[in-house]
Amino acid sequence: MNKELENPIIIEFPLRGEWDAVNTPAKRIPSHGIDLWGQRYAYDFLKMKSKKLFDGSNFQYYLTGIKTKKCYCWNEPIYAPMDGEVVAAVDGRKEPKRIHPLVDLLRVLRNSISFIIKVQKTGMEHADYNNFVGNYIIIKHDGYYSFYAHIRPGTIAVKTGQLVKQGDILGKVGHTGNSTAPHLHFQLSDSSDLNQAKGIPCAFRNLEYHINGEWKLEEVSIPRHDVKFRYVKD
Repeated sequence: MNKELENPIIIEFPLRGEWDAVNTPAKRIPSHGIDLWGQRYAYDFLKMKSKKLFDGSNFQYYLTGIKTKKCYCWNEPIYAPMDGEVVAAVDGRKEPKRIHPLVDLLRVLRNSISFIIKVQKTGMEHADYNNFVGNYIIIKHDGYYSFYAHIRPGTIAVKTGQLVKQGDILGKVGHTGNSTAPHLHFQLSDSSDLNQAKGIPCAFRNLEYHINGEWKLEEVSIPRHDVKFRYVKD
């Protein structure tokens, strides 16, 4: 294990059911290939069946696209993994009705170019990351912050200043911002200001991994990118 991950903050998993970690610090650090906005140890969680993200044919996906609501993890509830206070709950970003590899790639590229232009004009401290993260929630905990991005429009169930308990529903998985398919981007950081935040490594309690046809429990673990897993409540 990378030495940076030796003493992570240990929390509950924010989702239910079976999941895959596409981007994870268990695979590489920085997990998203860039050390920006506190995402050094960030995760991207999504659901796959037979290595597919959606209910439909690959031919349709590449030709006309697949309806967003047909993606396996779209609209899945997101749960608070620990107690805390909501310091940001930002809605209003629209969600594409379909996923399509070329269309989504062009949107991500457009957002990236727009961001670079704005940074050149105003400086990094005034950078607007909303086009990247879509609808999002930030929760303050004891000495750190949790961050949830790409939330489905209209599903954020908390508001700024609200106290939440572990297990409370925060919102639902969506496809807003720089997203090529519905998924949850999750991270811990030392600040609620993403332009200043530094990432903090975290691990999760009670995850079962599907290995050689069997589910095997690990009491504390950092999800790997090549093994399906699920959260098991105490």
